[in-house]
Amino acid sequence: MIKKTSSAIAFNSGDFVVYPAHGVGKVSDISKQKIAGSELELIVVNFAKDKMTLRIPMAKVESVGLRKISEASTMSDALNVLKGKAKVKKVMWSRRAQEYENKINSGNPVAVAEVVRDLYRSENLAEQSYSERQIYEQALDRLASEVAVCDNTSTEEATKKLLSILAK
Repeated sequence: MIKKTSSAIAFNSGDFVVYPAHGVGKVSDISKQKIAGSELELIVVNFAKDKMTLRIPMAKVESVGLRKISEASTMSDALNVLKGKAKVKKVMWSRRAQEYENKINSGNPVAVAEVVRDLYRSENLAEQSYSERQIYEQALDRLASEVAVCDNTSTEEATKKLLSILAK
C-alpha cells in the first residue's frame, strides 16, 4: 500500500490558513496519528471564533481546498470587486442564494467579495430579507477575517475598511 503524505503546499504550525467551508483558521499542529491501523499525518487547524478544531489528513489537504492566506495581489483584486457596481441576476432568490453560498464556500476571496458587493445595502436603501442578511454577514465575515490576517489588523478594523469601500 502506497501512502501519499506530502502535499504540494507546505504548512507550518502557526500559519493562518483558509478552509473554504469554515473560513480563516490557524494551524496549531502537524502530527502523526494512528487511525484504523494506519498512520496518518494530520494538520490540526483551530478556528478560535467558532471554538472548533479540525484534523485534516495531509493527503486530503488539496481535495478539501485548504490553502494559505491569499497574497496581497489577490486581496487587492477582491477589494477592487467591492468598488464595482452590484450585479444582481433576475432569477429566483433561492437560486441566487445557492449561488452565493457556493461562492462563499469556494474560499476564493474574489468570489466572496462579489457576494458582499451584490448583497450590500446602504442605510437608505430597501430592507434585506433575513436570509439575504445572513448570507451577506457570512460573506462579510469571511472576507474581513482574511483581510485582517493580510493587513495584520483586527477583524473589526478589516470590517470597517470593507464597509468604507462599499459605502463609496
